[in-house]
Amino acid sequence: MRKALFFSALVLAIAPALLAQKGNIPSYTIPITRQLVHENVDKQQRNLLTSDQYSDTSFIIENKPEASAIATDAISRGVDFIQYEIETDTKIEPRIKVGYLIGLADILEYMRIGWKKKEVNPTHFAQIISLYKKLIEVNTAKKSLIPYISHFPYDVAFTATLPRIFEENDSYEEIKDLLLLKYAKQYPNKTFQILTKNTGSKYADSLIKAVGRQYPGQLYSYAQANDRLGYKIRNIQDDDFVKTVVALSQQKSGQAYFPFLDNLVKGKVTISQIDVAKDDPLKYYRLLVQTQMDYARRAVNGDTAFAFTELTARLQKKAQDDFVNIINGLHEVNNPAVRFAVLQPLTPEELYYVAILSDGLIYTSSYAHVTHGVFAQMMRKANNRGDSLLLNLSFDHYRKFIRQAAGYNTLKTFFTSFKNKEDASNLMASFVNGLEKSKGLEDGVDVADSYASLYETLPDLANEMLVNVKANYQRNVRSRNQRGIAIYNILNKLFLSADSTQHINLTKELGIPPVYDIPFNSFTNERGEIVTQMFFYGDEDGMTDFDIFIRTFNADPKWKVDQSNDKFVIAKTTSGEPIYLFANRPLPNEEDKDYVAQTAMVEYMDKNNFLPTVTFHRGHSYHAPTSVSYVTPTSRVVFMGSCGGFFLIDSILKKSSDAHIISSKQTGYRDINLPFIRLFLENLRQKKNVDWIPFWKQFRAAASITGMDDYIPPYKNLGALFIKAYKKATGEDDL
Repeated sequence: MRKALFFSALVLAIAPALLAQKGNIPSYTIPITRQLVHENVDKQQRNLLTSDQYSDTSFIIENKPEASAIATDAISRGVDFIQYEIETDTKIEPRIKVGYLIGLADILEYMRIGWKKKEVNPTHFAQIISLYKKLIEVNTAKKSLIPYISHFPYDVAFTATLPRIFEENDSYEEIKDLLLLKYAKQYPNKTFQILTKNTGSKYADSLIKAVGRQYPGQLYSYAQANDRLGYKIRNIQDDDFVKTVVALSQQKSGQAYFPFLDNLVKGKVTISQIDVAKDDPLKYYRLLVQTQMDYARRAVNGDTAFAFTELTARLQKKAQDDFVNIINGLHEVNNPAVRFAVLQPLTPEELYYVAILSDGLIYTSSYAHVTHGVFAQMMRKANNRGDSLLLNLSFDHYRKFIRQAAGYNTLKTFFTSFKNKEDASNLMASFVNGLEKSKGLEDGVDVADSYASLYETLPDLANEMLVNVKANYQRNVRSRNQRGIAIYNILNKLFLSADSTQHINLTKELGIPPVYDIPFNSFTNERGEIVTQMFFYGDEDGMTDFDIFIRTFNADPKWKVDQSNDKFVIAKTTSGEPIYLFANRPLPNEEDKDYVAQTAMVEYMDKNNFLPTVTFHRGHSYHAPTSVSYVTPTSRVVFMGSCGGFFLIDSILKKSSDAHIISSKQTGYRDINLPFIRLFLENLRQKKNVDWIPFWKQFRAAASITGMDDYIPPYKNLGALFIKAYKKATGEDDL
């Protein structure tokens, strides 16, 4: 064991050097019976070396030259030496040699696929190759492999033990159990998924109990399944938490009870008490809010309730379904007392959650109506004391509230309601402070987006934010917190870039792709064509927008619209650069025909190799996630024309990491969206590069109506730029 531990430490520390010291490999003879296997290993070597998009004999890890050299040496000389040792080791019988060589090819193939899918860290390549070399030696000696893989991370241990020849090792079942534990540690959110194939593991019960507490929603779902894992979960009798979740999962109304899981487990609420409220939308929403406030108070004291995330998700759904969708749907009703009647019974705290949990969905008029909007009613019912309201709420989601209020230009009103004016400054300091402790990047995006709004509306407050960002940067430098250094350095550069007199070049300062322009040839395919896609939706507004779109492009002699397909239309330029604009027909969405039409269009584009580089969303913000699902890695510009919160922006950038995103701080406008589309496409038709600053001046002139200032050009979309820059600075992708 001590020897194995020493080997593990040695590989972690100096495996690259060991590989590099091999020098020239002596010549050796390969029997004809194994030549094809060796050729496959060589092929997989070449495939892996060129999988970095560079057709050469080096493997490049971006911005890591030393790691690149180590990985290259492992893939080339390291693998060559393993082939040599397999062939020249007389202790290995021929059948086993074939197994080792096939396994080596499998490892190389998985490394290639795995690093692209972000399942294998390319900086671990040398460790994988060195470990496999050692495992061959240990397996040949018929010893246990466990001591040699125990101290490596999952991707190294899994990849090095891929070869099926190791199934003959006496420790193979132990290896599977060990890999399961490593997988659960690295991917806790995917543990239940892998447990479906490993219900016989001796660790299955303990993982169900431990991971179930982290992801109670998954435990609930898997407990309902009629498979081996579901049966195993339902048969755990020595854990009250698991038993409670199982009991809920077997009830017809289990989803209604589940948000209250923590209080149910602790006996603070009963099923019968929930039953009194669950069938009444107002009472149920009220109970959800009360529980959310209770859990938020507990969280302040470090006591995180089980299923808190699921509670908030349920609260969000009810806020949107039972309140926001109603007042949005009545936006053409002139009598505000009628339109906003559903909000009348709500308390200020309940209205607060209606606001923040409908971010990106709520219409501007629903939020900001002067007398009856959500914000106005919330403040009136809170006796115009925003400070007291936040205290009652334990400052739950306050960053999101500040960002939303800044976007709707109501933050000044909110802060003037504070009894002590210093409290507003302190709150904004807290708003900026401690982002390195936040989970994920949502809080950082809220800060970035807020500054973009405040810079134009409350410049003094924006300046305070900039000062606080600089102070937080210095604090993190002193404490050597790399995450904090990255976050605050990025925010500082982004904030400074909002002032054009600072002449901040974000591409140079943050190492991100150009944000001010896109060259024309970035939009064209190998045939010289530009392919764009547009998504409409079958509500009344969507059908009106589509009709206007068809009439507009039909009337333009520079375009021809093919309407022969009953699911989608294709507009194509008749002069200038060849541009295709695919647009689905908006069909009755209550019958899910939008999905049918959009799917038919996308399948046609895929089949005929029409890869879109521009995506247009033409619909209300609640349709935006559907449009985003169709964004492709080739998309260079994504026009949303509606509010884009963190999850929407992050979803787009996960689809296309270099996308330039155009969104609105509030609800989009038809009379702004169409001029943008026409001007943008006309510039491309004339073979012009996209230069956002002069383009935006043209755009403002073409759509000079109220609401224009709410549209955010890509170089001012600080939330999107923050995500891009953070990923670039840290190499993290799964945020």
